[in-house]
Amino acid sequence: MDKDVLIHVRGLQMMQTEEGQEPIEIVVPGQYYFRNGSHYLRFEEMLDDTSEPTVNYIKMSSGGVEVRKKGLVNVHMVFEQGKKNMTYYTTPYGTLQMGIATTNLELTEHAGSIDMKVDYALDMNEEHVADCYLTIQAQDKGSGQAVL
Repeated sequence: MDKDVLIHVRGLQMMQTEEGQEPIEIVVPGQYYFRNGSHYLRFEEMLDDTSEPTVNYIKMSSGGVEVRKKGLVNVHMVFEQGKKNMTYYTTPYGTLQMGIATTNLELTEHAGSIDMKVDYALDMNEEHVADCYLTIQAQDKGSGQAVL
């Protein structure tokens, strides 16, 4: 796979609230590299109009996924099959303790792309708040195929 890629991140939190589901979706250019059996992605996202970009780092392997955000928000989330990992999600408004219990991981590799699917339960301050999924797709920028 090329170094310059198009990254598509899609997630959904299925909450028991009046608002219901909260989908998130971004498609951004980024960088890809493979090292020591893991796939790495790096991309920037703007969380609001006034801030500096938040830099995202994603490490994927058959054993799990790590997502790091550095900028307006800071977090290091670890998704490992059958394990619950704790982390702190720091925002300009305060810090939340998060628990991530991964129930399913699927990594699919193709010649010019990679797909990762994660199902997990999300806790905030030790209380279950949502069952979620996350899909991460990266493909060569010049492939001509849309990632949707």
